[in-house]
Amino acid sequence: MNRRPKTTWHVYLLRCCDDSLYCGISNDLLARVDKHNSGLGAKYTRSRRPVCLVYSRRLKDHGAALKHEYRIKQLSKAEKEKLCIVKTAPRVRPSRKKNIR
Repeated sequence: MNRRPKTTWHVYLLRCCDDSLYCGISNDLLARVDKHNSGLGAKYTRSRRPVCLVYSRRLKDHGAALKHEYRIKQLSKAEKEKLCIVKTAPRVRPSRKKNIR
């Protein structure tokens, strides 16, 4: 049996220069964002450059990525914006030190 090596897939959201959001999947996320910015990506993003990556999620296979992409595309823009905020917000750990003045 000839098995292909498992590749990780990513679902991503890009913010376009007109503030719209574009959702897609890729097995090479950084190369795909570069393609979008060079004008060789999706037709939608060609006239909305530059684009900026605002959300990504790694998934185990192509099928899982397609399902997650579909779920994201069903969300309203406001819900997608919340998704971007949650995934990109810095994680701050509470300090265990007491404030000394």
